[in-house]
Amino acid sequence: MRKFNIRKVLDGLTAVSSSASASAAAQQQQAGNRESEIQETLQSEHFQLCKTVRHGFPYQPSALAFDPVQKILAIGTQTGALRLFGRPGVECYCQHDSGAAVIQLQFLINEGALVSALADDTLHLWNLRQKRPAILHSLKFNRERITFCHLPFQSKWLYVGTERGNIHIVNVESFTLSGYVIMWNKAIELSSKSHPGPIVHISDNPMDEGKLLIGFESGTVVLWDLKSKKADYRYTHDEAIHSVAWHHEGKQFICSHSDGTLTIWNVKSPTKPFQTITPHGKQLKDGKKPEPCKPILKVEYKTTRAGYPIFENPYPLTIHESPVTCCEYFADCPVDLIPALYSVGARQKRQGYSKKEWPISGGNWGLITQSYPEIIITGHADGSIKFWDASAITLQVLYKLKTAKVFEKSRNKDDRPNTDIVDEDPYAIQIISWCPESRMLCIAGVSAHVIIYRFSKQEVTAEVIPMLEVRLLYEINDVETPDGDQVPPLPTPGTGSNPQSIVPQSHPSTSSSSSDGLRDNVPCLKVKNSPLKQSPGYQIELVIQLVWVSGEPPQQITSLAVNSAYGLVVFGNCNGIAMVDYLQKTVLLNLGTIELYGSNDPYRREPRSPRKTRQPSGAGLCDINEGTVVPEDRCKSPTSAKMSRKLSLPTELKPDLDVKDNSFSRSRSSSVTSIDKESREAISALHFCETFTRKADTSPSPCLWVGTTLGTVLVIVLNLPPGGEQRLLQPVIVSPSGTILRLKGAILRMAFLDTTGSLVPPAHEPWREHNVPEDKDEKDKLKKRRPVSVSPSSSQEISENQYAVICSEKQAKVISLPSQNCIYKQNITETSFVLRGDIVALSNSICLACFCANGHIMTFSLPSLRPLLDVYYLPLTNMRIARTFCFTNNGQALYLVSPTEIQRLTYSQEICENLQEMLGELFTPVETPEAPNRGFFKGLFGGGAQSLDREELFGESASGKASRSLAQHIPGPGGIEGVKGAASGVVGELARARLALDERGQKLGELEEKTAAMLYSADSFSKHAHEMMLKYKDKKWYQF
Repeated sequence: MRKFNIRKVLDGLTAVSSSASASAAAQQQQAGNRESEIQETLQSEHFQLCKTVRHGFPYQPSALAFDPVQKILAIGTQTGALRLFGRPGVECYCQHDSGAAVIQLQFLINEGALVSALADDTLHLWNLRQKRPAILHSLKFNRERITFCHLPFQSKWLYVGTERGNIHIVNVESFTLSGYVIMWNKAIELSSKSHPGPIVHISDNPMDEGKLLIGFESGTVVLWDLKSKKADYRYTHDEAIHSVAWHHEGKQFICSHSDGTLTIWNVKSPTKPFQTITPHGKQLKDGKKPEPCKPILKVEYKTTRAGYPIFENPYPLTIHESPVTCCEYFADCPVDLIPALYSVGARQKRQGYSKKEWPISGGNWGLITQSYPEIIITGHADGSIKFWDASAITLQVLYKLKTAKVFEKSRNKDDRPNTDIVDEDPYAIQIISWCPESRMLCIAGVSAHVIIYRFSKQEVTAEVIPMLEVRLLYEINDVETPDGDQVPPLPTPGTGSNPQSIVPQSHPSTSSSSSDGLRDNVPCLKVKNSPLKQSPGYQIELVIQLVWVSGEPPQQITSLAVNSAYGLVVFGNCNGIAMVDYLQKTVLLNLGTIELYGSNDPYRREPRSPRKTRQPSGAGLCDINEGTVVPEDRCKSPTSAKMSRKLSLPTELKPDLDVKDNSFSRSRSSSVTSIDKESREAISALHFCETFTRKADTSPSPCLWVGTTLGTVLVIVLNLPPGGEQRLLQPVIVSPSGTILRLKGAILRMAFLDTTGSLVPPAHEPWREHNVPEDKDEKDKLKKRRPVSVSPSSSQEISENQYAVICSEKQAKVISLPSQNCIYKQNITETSFVLRGDIVALSNSICLACFCANGHIMTFSLPSLRPLLDVYYLPLTNMRIARTFCFTNNGQALYLVSPTEIQRLTYSQEICENLQEMLGELFTPVETPEAPNRGFFKGLFGGGAQSLDREELFGESASGKASRSLAQHIPGPGGIEGVKGAASGVVGELARARLALDERGQKLGELEEKTAAMLYSADSFSKHAHEMMLKYKDKKWYQF
């Protein structure tokens, strides 16, 4: 436990003005006494960092395999990742250390093992009999490059084809090479004068294991007899081969070619194909050959009935349906939220899917140790927003909202006069502000638009879409303003400071050009003026758009906040700040950032007129601080004007985001001229709260705290009318308080603690159905529920104080209120900058969690800002990570690890300890089914499937030893878990089933007994496996 140091609290007393020194000193002393009582429970042992799960479609998939007995799907990627899928909710992610592309995967069917072949010419044997699969063996080829692999069913001999056209054979039990080699020149002999190219296919005849079909890239196919070590048939074609597949009867095979043709061959007719078809080519008349088309990369030869509908995919693989541009993570949400979102989302599901059971159904779920609801919200380039149920390390889509539906779609390029801030994705989501308790949702889009949504279970039709246009200007005393509608810094109660009235129903813009012909007062997007049917779910409350000013396009929005209790939304950019009353549909505040300071502006800035040059297309959020001279040294980071989650440049939103040049120096926006960069100060953080706004305050009142990219925090006082009907009739009065606080670096996050050190959440109203008339009792409750601002003069003496926690790119401060003394300060980073900072709950306490651009994840206690965790995790390699990284309560965090995948991680020691139990099991003991009865009598009387004693052919006694220089064996880190998985057989299956029960049911107290059972089972596996192999090696399948 740690207590506050009172001496630090009293350090700021000398700065108090003489007139208020006595009362302030008394308050400070009182605060100090209370601070000494706050005990911090979080210690460094509560923190540990580890990855939990990865969701989404595997990025850049390059290989796929399926175990039809275990019913597990494996997918390899070009970055060396391995994703394994069992039944919905059972997923696993592994990574090859080399990062080389996975070129092929082969399951050891029903053995709980998988072979992966990589582009760096290594083979790896994975043990899937543990919750976190591990590599048992690796084999590195030195002289030849691997191009194709094949592992026959229930065989321990893996065929490996190479770029030179040779085939080597690997024993998957020992991961050593056999001396048996099929050389390319022996395979083709005199059928071709040139080298046939790399091996692109190997497979054994479905009815005769002794016959191996070998496909060479050049177009040659060879049927090889393994026993006689010579070719039975050779098939040549003048088009390159991409893949080959057998018909199940073993009398025909099919090849796919580079010109888009498929050739079907009869095994005993090698001279020409039985049939040649071009399935995707344009069929020409007069019997002419179809036009060539793109290569067919993969072909399968199956017999099936037509008309099967596709399955509905139960995995969360549609994260990237449109590129993700931002995301937010909410843990410990209200329990009724997920059912509410699911019920409205269920109506959006497509129909017509197969009624059959999803075929990938292997594995078992882990134990659910987390009982709180978690929701992830993703914003996308097409303007859509998806809500996901992320509870208990799973992910399932709940509901999808299309924000672009409110706007007119441009039918052609000429009909796009206003959307030219960006060339593509004008509806892309940049910021999401969501209040889980009231279910109010607010989004900011790339075309400088804000939409406020209210949740409803009723379907409604909006005859007219409520809309406001805001002219947010950056200028000082500029007399040439076309409309001259500058807002006075202190609004008057009579008008509510509303320079923008609600736009008439037809939504006309006041003017399309100013007197000098420049575009003026025009929004970037056009709102529909026809009735809009809104389904149950999120429905539009208000659309707000920034407009062009004298030829200058509106700057993109950099910060956003909504408050359901106050009925207000506020947003800012590098021009200034605007506040809107969404209940009365009026603009309350419209100020340039400089005007917020009043006469207290610490910077010398020159007046300027609106910029006359057009902003380049595709430009992102303005970066305003390059070259800025401020009293404290600042790090020039791209988040200075952008906030970490808002770094969405439309040109970056595509799946090919990982371009070669990821350097920050070149990724900054060029949308602001160098002159503007000197003086523009963007709004980077906004926080509604009920706290002390001035040093002399004796009670908290509703206010808005504003953070800027120059490290300034300003406070705006909110004077709210009474609740109920009066709230809709009387204006909200907003006025700057004069309070100014300073930090080093752009402000990222603000929060408030009460006198006990607990988090003070922003005021909110609970959700209620707005589309149903309310009775009198409900109205009375509503009046009581609405917050009422109390004049400080009529309050009693101060009863308690608060603490403001402010996190910037460089440091964090804890400010005592109302005295405004900095009682704790922590310089988070000197050489880098914080990308994301969140004040989060953990273990019945709270802390500050930060992610730095140098890859460090750090946590600090509150309020004393003691360092609790500092781990190097992930360097910032691209803007996607910066845009999507976020922390939430209970030790959870996430980011977009690729354009298609979400990586979740935890910084909680407790979750790390429970993770093993929470993860699903991929392998479940299942008896291998018998071969089908079809062909049984053929097997008795000849002509059926022919077995092969591969041990006799490929074993060391028959084929000798392979060259040592050809490949190098590397033991894997699988350990004792791997030994368990290396054997097969009925006895082994029973022992493993018993082990699995032990692993699930036994606790720490039975560790010795469990370990002994594992060792005993491991010893028995290899012994019994060898006995079974000797017993059954000469028997056919129907003799078992």
